[in-house]
Amino acid sequence: MSRRAVVAGVGMIPFTTPSRSETYDVMGTKAARAALLDAGVEYAKIQQAYAGYVYGDSTCGQAVVYGLGQTGIPVLNVNNNCSTGSSALYLARQAVESGVADAVLAVGFEQMQRGALAMGYTDRPSPFARFDAVMDQIQERDESPFAAQMFGGAGRQYAEKYGTSPETFAKISVKSRRHAANNPFAVFRDPVTVEEVLASPHIYGPLTRLQCCPPTCGAAAAVIVSEEFARANGIDPSVIIRAQAMATDFSSTFTENDMTKIVGYDMSKAAAQQVYEASGVSPEDLRVVELHDCFTANELLTYEAIGLTAEGTAEKFVQDGDNTYGGRVVTNPSGGLLSKGHPLGATGLAQCAELVWQLRGQAEARQVEGDVQLALQHNIGLGGAAVVTLYEKVS
Repeated sequence: MSRRAVVAGVGMIPFTTPSRSETYDVMGTKAARAALLDAGVEYAKIQQAYAGYVYGDSTCGQAVVYGLGQTGIPVLNVNNNCSTGSSALYLARQAVESGVADAVLAVGFEQMQRGALAMGYTDRPSPFARFDAVMDQIQERDESPFAAQMFGGAGRQYAEKYGTSPETFAKISVKSRRHAANNPFAVFRDPVTVEEVLASPHIYGPLTRLQCCPPTCGAAAAVIVSEEFARANGIDPSVIIRAQAMATDFSSTFTENDMTKIVGYDMSKAAAQQVYEASGVSPEDLRVVELHDCFTANELLTYEAIGLTAEGTAEKFVQDGDNTYGGRVVTNPSGGLLSKGHPLGATGLAQCAELVWQLRGQAEARQVEGDVQLALQHNIGLGGAAVVTLYEKVS
């Protein structure tokens, strides 16, 4: 029988733009140290470390972890595109639940460059070649960033199917900024209006610039321990990972000529369903969710993929305010990727930190009202991987 994985401590640093960033090793070490301090665990007691990043040379994880000390522990480097941070968390949780380790560090960091995401190598097959081939059968290419074409195309296809208005997509950005105003870790905290969002430069499909997450630098970390370790070391064991699942693409991604499938709808849905089945929790039980809003289109699609609202009803979900404070479930109280920022390797662990703070009642002005018992995290990376994690506060 597997053991419970306790989230003993979390930490992150304020996210920033590339022009203001420290180097990845400095950022990563700071976030890891903050998580250890939050947990009340000495680094010497950590038995394994999983380090997530996308843009960097091999063994950057060691450079970060060595800033804490050199204790000879295994350090594993993880790269799963935008789901890298939660993939590191997935491995840390597995190590603890299986009994391989009692105290594990997951740290994610990214030192990004200005501008849109781009492929690092042009002399070998792209991991997106199969996705690109399907996309070229569905829609025309232009000069906009490839990720915006994928998610923007998915948003356009959804809007054509269900009649979704441009204002609905824009309202997600407005909500994101409103939440981020209370987050000292967020890059963009100034409010915007629907009119300002729609008037910003057009990118692709329904997307304008203010509906796209910015290139961001930052780091976040979590310490995962067993309940036995927590009791033996005086650690608060009240936040656990109740269930977690990772899914990759299905054949439907490449056979159905559907842009929503290209951007991970089916793997998000599968991972969420596995979590609900493993935990006995339903989407109706949730009051706070951090989900992968790299573009407004993906937030809207994800509402349905993870079961927050029925297929074809996402517009009503937004228009009724069911995605924010006072509604049914607060989505991205941190401001999400759109406003908090999206340092690829750190995003999944930043989501983890926000939800742990929500469960502890430590989210300050962002705190969801009442006694929050459950929190869901959704993080995807094209290419692809979707990780869904359910946290629970236990007595």
